[in-house]
Amino acid sequence: MKKLPIGVQDYKKIIEGNYVYVDKTKYIYDLISSEVPIFLSRPRRFGKSLTLSTLYYIFKGEKELFKDTYIYDKWEFKEYPIIRLDILSSATDNEERFKKSLTKIIKKEGIRNGVDIEEDDYKFAFDELIMKLSKKER
Repeated sequence: MKKLPIGVQDYKKIIEGNYVYVDKTKYIYDLISSEVPIFLSRPRRFGKSLTLSTLYYIFKGEKELFKDTYIYDKWEFKEYPIIRLDILSSATDNEERFKKSLTKIIKKEGIRNGVDIEEDDYKFAFDELIMKLSKKER
């Protein structure tokens, strides 16, 4: 009998851990096949983290994780550069510290993606990350 994924927000852990998974990849496929910008806004505890995790593994090209899902034979699973910013660990006690924390997070994301970010201002650092990743993909 499969386990219930109480508190598990990582798609890969759910699949590899043999948890119950309700396949929502049709809806994700519809979202990523559309050419309009999408803003994900839902109340707390309504699956945003799992949805983002699922998107992460789709765009990482990890096709075998999706073997028994709707999207498996419909999507071209290739690896794309992914920028994943987790600001939960950033300093929020004042604006200046938050900006510095955000710059640090962007630089770490650059390292994770194999690019060096030289800018020290979060706005320019994020632009630099995007530009370097887009050049890297070509």
